[in-house]
Amino acid sequence: MQQLDWIVLTVTLLFIVLYGSWKTRGSKNVEDFIKGGNQSKWWTIGLSVMATQASAITFLSTPGQAFHDGMGFVQFYFGLPIAMVIICLVFIPIYHRLKVYTAYEYLETRFDLKTRSLAAVLFLIQRGLAAGITIFAPSIILSAVLGWDLVTLNIIIGILVIIYTVSGGTKAVSVTQKHQMAVIFAGMFVAFYLILSYLPEDITFTKALDIAGASGKMDILDFSFDLNNRYTFWSGIIGGSFLALSYFGTDQSQVQRYLSGKSVKEMQLGLLFNGFLKIPMQFFILLVGIMVFVFYQFNATPLNFNPEAKKAVENSEFAGQYQELENTHKIVEDEKRILQLQVASNSTSTLNGERIKQLEAIDKKLRIKAKAIINEADEDVETNDKDYVFIHFILNNLPRGLIGLLLAVILSAAMSSTASELNALASTTAIDLYKRNVTTEKSDRHYVNATKWFTLLWGIIAISVANAANLFENLIELVNIIGSIFYGNILGIFLLAFFIKYVKSNAVFIAALITQISIGLIFYFAIFRLEKLGQEPLISYLWLNLIGCILVMTIAILIQLFSSNTKILKA
Repeated sequence: MQQLDWIVLTVTLLFIVLYGSWKTRGSKNVEDFIKGGNQSKWWTIGLSVMATQASAITFLSTPGQAFHDGMGFVQFYFGLPIAMVIICLVFIPIYHRLKVYTAYEYLETRFDLKTRSLAAVLFLIQRGLAAGITIFAPSIILSAVLGWDLVTLNIIIGILVIIYTVSGGTKAVSVTQKHQMAVIFAGMFVAFYLILSYLPEDITFTKALDIAGASGKMDILDFSFDLNNRYTFWSGIIGGSFLALSYFGTDQSQVQRYLSGKSVKEMQLGLLFNGFLKIPMQFFILLVGIMVFVFYQFNATPLNFNPEAKKAVENSEFAGQYQELENTHKIVEDEKRILQLQVASNSTSTLNGERIKQLEAIDKKLRIKAKAIINEADEDVETNDKDYVFIHFILNNLPRGLIGLLLAVILSAAMSSTASELNALASTTAIDLYKRNVTTEKSDRHYVNATKWFTLLWGIIAISVANAANLFENLIELVNIIGSIFYGNILGIFLLAFFIKYVKSNAVFIAALITQISIGLIFYFAIFRLEKLGQEPLISYLWLNLIGCILVMTIAILIQLFSSNTKILKA
């Protein structure tokens, strides 16, 4: 990085932190601190909701996901508009009518305190883990750029977010997120334009899509009913709808964003704005990854994009084996480059297309072998490199100044998402647990201060989780997997509360405990353990959302019916 990059990066981040702290100073009561004084307009809500979900992981991992696996990941978001409409019609009017500070307040009104507390605790566990991952993601970037250790970077990023979140609460988060989204969109459009400009002169955007298509990267829709295929049309529409319903309808990090709205109409418009813009946004970010893939069809790529992995193997006894793989990799790339040029010049044939896919398969096997050698050289070095693809392109190809801007994009996304999560974690802890289970006779000022202290506490916990984190197959998948383990259960609790009026608190509480244990076991034995053994999982993690929701509702209804019948027999 050059001096200009440092100036752009530093000025952008300092402006966001200082502006957010100054603009929202002096929140005196709980209404202001947690709900932002209910002053947010629909576009602020929409951008805030979007920024909360679009963490650094989105801009770090999604292009890498497209580079390796193509555009199919966009199917994950197909259920989002459906979920937004349902939340606007059902969830928002209920939350607004009851004037709740958190989503879980409603559960005490409908059931009892223990059910409210259980749902709050489930949220705190999964969102606390996710907050740590959203800090960890940008630390990877800066570690690759600066060579600093991850622990130091996790602490620095965590502290920056804590400063303005503690200072201004929900309003600070919403105010800063508008500026963060402006930086994010500007940076991604600039990156997309530059990638196209770096392609050979005769490679237009249309031809670039043809090249990606020849390698199978443009296969967007998969209508198969294969349950162990992670991303299909059906897993997106069904599993994705249930995940989005739970995330946007019951996760306090999102609920808190739209509860700050001036009216029901503003909240609904904000969510609909997010719902119908999110798929095009994700499609575009994946397309950036596809263009990076096309760029690397005409430029050399490393066998592994993680610079630390290559350094580790080059300094080991396995350097010779790795060099042999690199030589074969270069031969494959050279042949593929010739064939891709033929695709671009419209002189391709079916045989050329088949050969390109064969070369892709060969290259994939080479990369797998490279990971195995790296692991033998140093088992502590991360071999998974999906999350390093985009940052490798940025650092090695963008001009001075723009590197700083793109790093600011990814760090801004990290800060916006982490701030929302810390704000929601603190609010839930203060309102749902502390206020209801510890002390109820205190002033507004006391609860504002308590929320600030809980923000600091959760910030420290998130930094600790980040320091303990290791890369999964892909960070964006890891966040969604963690959510899927908990979200179906939580959503089912809320659906019981909304629609199954005869089911009482004890039945729901017992059913929720049984369901959470069951989903944990299903995930471990049907997905995690099999993947660790190198086998295909029995189901995609997205289906856990549907299973959890149906399971908790079914068990609760059966317990309630059994309990009612028992009482009738005794009478």
